[in-house]
Amino acid sequence: MLRLAFKFLVISSVFGLITLVVVSIKIIPNLPNIETLRDVQMQIPLRVYSHDRSLIAEFGEKKRIPVKIENTPKQLIHAFIAAEDDRFYVHPGVDWQGILRAVINLIKTGEKSIGGSTITMQVARNFFLTRERTYLRKLNEIYLSLKIEQELTKDEILELYLNVIYFGQRAYGIGAAAQVYYGRTVNELTLPQLALIAGLLPAPSTTNPITNIDRALDRRSYVLGRMLDEKYINQDEYNAAITAPATASLHRPTIDLDAPFIAEMVRRQMVDDYGDDATILGYKVYTTIRDKNQVAANHALRSAVLNYDTRHGYRGPESSIELESNLISDENKKLLETFPVIANLYPALITDVREQSITVYLSGIGNVDVSWDGLNWARKYINENFRGPQPVTATDIVKPGDIVRIAEDELGQWRLSQLPKVEGAIVSFNPRNGETLALTGGFDFYRSNFNRATQAKRQPGSGFKPFIYSAALESGFTAASIINDAPLVREFPGIEDAWRPENYSGKYFGPTRLREALIASRNIVSIRLLDTVGINTAMNHIAKFGFDTNALPHSLSLALGSGDLSPWDMATGYTVLANGGFQVKPYFIERIDDDNGINIFQADPIVVCERCAAEKEKEISANKGNNYLLANEESNIEALTIIPDENKDNDPLQRYAPRVVDPQNIWIMNSITRDVIRRGTGRRALVLNRKDLSGKTGTTNDQHDAWFFGYSPHIVAVSWVGFDDFRELGRNEVGGVAALPMWIDYMKVVLPEIPETNFLQPPGLASVRIDPATGKLASADNPNAIFEVFRSDMTPTEIMDEVPVNPFNDNSEDSELPAQPF
Repeated sequence: MLRLAFKFLVISSVFGLITLVVVSIKIIPNLPNIETLRDVQMQIPLRVYSHDRSLIAEFGEKKRIPVKIENTPKQLIHAFIAAEDDRFYVHPGVDWQGILRAVINLIKTGEKSIGGSTITMQVARNFFLTRERTYLRKLNEIYLSLKIEQELTKDEILELYLNVIYFGQRAYGIGAAAQVYYGRTVNELTLPQLALIAGLLPAPSTTNPITNIDRALDRRSYVLGRMLDEKYINQDEYNAAITAPATASLHRPTIDLDAPFIAEMVRRQMVDDYGDDATILGYKVYTTIRDKNQVAANHALRSAVLNYDTRHGYRGPESSIELESNLISDENKKLLETFPVIANLYPALITDVREQSITVYLSGIGNVDVSWDGLNWARKYINENFRGPQPVTATDIVKPGDIVRIAEDELGQWRLSQLPKVEGAIVSFNPRNGETLALTGGFDFYRSNFNRATQAKRQPGSGFKPFIYSAALESGFTAASIINDAPLVREFPGIEDAWRPENYSGKYFGPTRLREALIASRNIVSIRLLDTVGINTAMNHIAKFGFDTNALPHSLSLALGSGDLSPWDMATGYTVLANGGFQVKPYFIERIDDDNGINIFQADPIVVCERCAAEKEKEISANKGNNYLLANEESNIEALTIIPDENKDNDPLQRYAPRVVDPQNIWIMNSITRDVIRRGTGRRALVLNRKDLSGKTGTTNDQHDAWFFGYSPHIVAVSWVGFDDFRELGRNEVGGVAALPMWIDYMKVVLPEIPETNFLQPPGLASVRIDPATGKLASADNPNAIFEVFRSDMTPTEIMDEVPVNPFNDNSEDSELPAQPF
């Protein structure tokens, strides 16, 4: 016995010595700096909000909502301490009693089923160590825990623990767990709920209520029992909680506003500016998007795209299956569930087809009926220009077993629908400061995340003509200048076929005033106008609207809008027309806060200030004795530097937008584009009953793209419809038919909150009676005389009695609207 005791003593001493050496050489010198825990950066998702503080999106693999220990309910803390470490406030970081129990269990069973880890040890493991189960790692964990306890308070340790521990379903920390399982904050949890969350440990992936409700309830009972043993709750509370029903379910982040395209723009911008970790550092980004505008934009785009799709016929079901006696099997239901809901278009299985109605089954809803009013539109699609005959019965359209799409209309009635192949985009700016009010880059982001509002480069067609006409006004033309609308042929060296551009109608109308040419969107007039002004002169002027002229074609085709531009680009150009000639820079991020709520970025846009610009221009003119053009050249595209006057309300901290186009030019252009809506290709917008709206349609050759560009002094919106593969939209699918309804649907929602504001006529303009046939000054007895606006130094003085050979007829039309409804 003495020899055995001696051997045990020797072995223990050797083991202790080895342990001491290992600790001294391998562990203590390599222990990390605990101070880093005070400044630990947990992975917190990037959250994106609208201007109205509605949540738009959340990015990041880990869901985490950090909670301060002082804001954590005591009962929740008690639940974790009772279940995980009842001696937490007593032990020095390592609970030797717990370790002894684990050692005894290991000797008895040979298994490491009891870990003996304290909350402090779990913090050490989560922040500094791997999860490998080795004795060396455990030794590191013990010494590291002792060091943590020496340098941090118990509450600091507990706060780290509660915010870092994993609770399953990608939820890290109690804040995220409360949201994921109950859709609540930690302060809103009931006793049964917080006990269930505490019971998710130590195996949250397999014991959470989503994957295994029985195991989760067993763990909840264990936690409640421990809380009762530790006297954190009384018997009555225990009895009520132990019998409470399970109310946990999966709660995804509540997205308040459907704006995924702008959310993705924010994510990309944040990664560009703050690096790849931008999605895990807890940034909160507040955009300029307005809730009402965005909802209206979403609805307008989807409505326009679906209406286009309806006009061109029904392409048939997405799939078909065999049904037995109109019965739906479990396999049929599972198959239907593989078809996702896309933009409120529900996948539906047709179970019964009657003469003029059908019954369909919807997952999660059940059987619904679709009447003939929701079916009779579905003439068979042949191509973009032809459809089959009008259906007579429902069997002409569908059959039982077809998987189709249905949608609920505004009256709550179900209609047969289909996933559209055509796409659309809409973008809206505040022209006074460039803030983005709404943006939708496609029918459904989750079907295609290609952002057509910013990434699609398409030809704007006639929508680019106002910038050509503005350049002409700057070069000495007037709204009454006459250009001959006659056939044009251009031959180019090395090209066999001559260029023979045409008007949309294929007709020509002879001498035409510029105002009427733009209202009717005459192609030939625009080409002749650009040819006379000169490409380089026009480009210099077009650059003032914010366009990258290097990306535009330096040829006469530019007059037809042959440059490739995005809706964002075009909306940027139209802001200059809308705000009176000032160049603002569109933006979509208003502010950024870090995870502590500290503001780290605040947008500082340049804003329009007419009085400030007038004062600056007057100052430059007085100092240099030169005209407006010199003043404009001096300001170039930099923000005006305003010297504040104490007697005026200029904000000395505000940067003001430069005027890049003189106000007389802009006012005349706005007068013409108002007439586009009053009596031109945009006259369908008269339904909005506003007098302050201007706009221009845009349609490219063979109807590949349809646009509408519209604005008032306080809002700009651009809508586009087209195919991603550049297919033709079909006959008559021009801007006024395919894109203008989208613009109208958007504006009718947002305009009521915007006061009707007429463009103020600047000084330096004069209204003169002219002969509409000649554009010259009208005689006093001319019964056909009309008023036209001119720069004061360019008013006509000559009366022309001779009428041109082919006089302009105000009733002649080259409208992009079809003569008959489609």
